Amino acid sequence: MEPLTWTGPIGTWLDPLLGVAAGLFGLSVLASLLVGMFIPASGPLPQPDGTVRLSQRPRRWAVLAVRLTGALLLLLLLGYLLAGLLLPYGEAGIVGAISRRFLPVWIALALTFALSFLFRRRLGLYGRLFDSTVGMIGFGLVMFWVYTALFAGLFGWIATHEPLTAISGLKNKPPGVPLPHAEVWGPGAHYLLGGDNLARDVFSRMVMGSWTVIQIAPLATLFAFMVGIVLGLPAGYRGGRLDVALSFIANLILAFPVILLFYLLVTPEIVETGLPSYMAAGLFLFPILFAAVLLWSRFRTDPKRGAILVAAVVAGLGWLYLSLISQRGTPLDFMGRFDLFDIPSGVLVVFVSVVFVNSPTVFRIVRGLTMDIKTRDYVAAAQTRGERPWYIMLWEILPNARGPLIVDFCLRIGYTTILLGALGFFGLGLPPDSPDWGSTINAGRQLLSIFPHPALVPAVALLTLVLGLNLLADGLREESLKD
Repeated sequence: MEPLTWTGPIGTWLDPLLGVAAGLFGLSVLASLLVGMFIPASGPLPQPDGTVRLSQRPRRWAVLAVRLTGALLLLLLLGYLLAGLLLPYGEAGIVGAISRRFLPVWIALALTFALSFLFRRRLGLYGRLFDSTVGMIGFGLVMFWVYTALFAGLFGWIATHEPLTAISGLKNKPPGVPLPHAEVWGPGAHYLLGGDNLARDVFSRMVMGSWTVIQIAPLATLFAFMVGIVLGLPAGYRGGRLDVALSFIANLILAFPVILLFYLLVTPEIVETGLPSYMAAGLFLFPILFAAVLLWSRFRTDPKRGAILVAAVVAGLGWLYLSLISQRGTPLDFMGRFDLFDIPSGVLVVFVSVVFVNSPTVFRIVRGLTMDIKTRDYVAAAQTRGERPWYIMLWEILPNARGPLIVDFCLRIGYTTILLGALGFFGLGLPPDSPDWGSTINAGRQLLSIFPHPALVPAVALLTLVLGLNLLADGLREESLKD
């Protein structure tokens, strides 16, 4: 079987077109910058209402050129992806083969954008995100990796090989290399992005690495927000000694450098003491507390209904909580056969560390927002009605702080992704053979000057996910300011 080239036979005529389009786009961007800096607006133009304005014609032409060449470049890039879906395997090269592997992701993205755009006026802040080009690009990048992680981790649809499977003879092989004994593997048996230093498929490890990130970063950030909200709301609303005590503890934790604190929490010596398990037992109580107080403050006027809802939610979350903290080989292994799931100890340690490190920052943000919002008229009106403090905090103050909190949530997932990459790079927390992006980058860095693909592929994946989260946060910030 022949190796695959990057674009295959279609590249003989599509690659020159792509080069021309990229050159024209670069020239149009440069021309737009020069026009904006050196060519002033020219010529007074009379308006129908009798006023006069300056002509922006050169600048408009420059912007139009950027848009047209950018659209042409985008259409050619889409051509590579569509060729991979429509042409036989190998005709569109490595790019086309990768595009075909991501077919479930393309379908999911198309449905998500179509339905979201159709009902955008009913979806609040999320719907208004589609009025922001930056926000849409960021949302697309984030959802690409979310769907990739879900389809690969839950269904095994995208990865071509097991991330730990090594095939003899494919150590540090370039992208598109065919597998030996192709008749055993079947048609289309290639390492699409080459092999690493242990002869494992770089493409499959990159895909499965997204599953590791998506499992930890969003959920750990959500838990950190639960801790920060439950402590930050009363600190900002009540003030006094409670605020002083909680702020002192938060500042004490924030005084440590983040990387150093992570390093201390995930080192084997600290793990052997059982400290992360005890921290999990305390920190994971906050989501249950948040849900119980949220429901009871809302349905306090209907005690029977409120008690039933609170009991049901606390029972369900309590079982999940006990299953989460009861892990084999830890001091808190007590659930036995009633344990719903068992999380690997390395993942649990990293999860707890992320929650512990991020909670003080979220606390300070929530506290500051609460101190500002509690002076508003609608809060005074709720106090006049005789509403209880927790009702005011959770149903009057928190909804009106959602804009900054949603933006910070997106940014914090990006920070957590970078921290996970750093921990994996230094070999801390996660298992050594984990396909997470940080560990994969570390495994490929030693031969980076000779074989760049094992380290470059996960680095680009990490970059695009964090970039998408930052762009999504910018779009959400822009739209939330319009509230």
